[in-house]
Amino acid sequence: QVQLVESGGGLVQPGGSLRLSCAASGIIFRLYTMGWYRQAPGEQRELVAAIDSGGSTNYADSVKGRFTISRDNAKNTVYLQMNGLKPEDTAVYYCNARYHSHFWGQGTQVTVSS
Repeated sequence: QVQLVESGGGLVQPGGSLRLSCAASGIIFRLYTMGWYRQAPGEQRELVAAIDSGGSTNYADSVKGRFTISRDNAKNTVYLQMNGLKPEDTAVYYCNARYHSHFWGQGTQVTVSS
């Protein structure tokens, strides 16, 4: 079955960095557009960044210049490097795989606080 397993979340001070990882199994990873979404308490889930099968990326305006999405097809893994973190980046971050179907990971908590 399809599994997306996120890791790398945690507590970080404002201005700090984290790198999230999402390891995929059960899919032909190289065909999928991979994305990172986030959901803060009381808010809707929103797209943070995505990378398609050709390596093209797109970002939410709120994270441009601070976050970088990348993928390693040999490792079936997508990454989100987050720099210059702000308190408003606090949320549960979810990995998404999209091709003919959508699949979601279980989420990883990111908390930015002093």
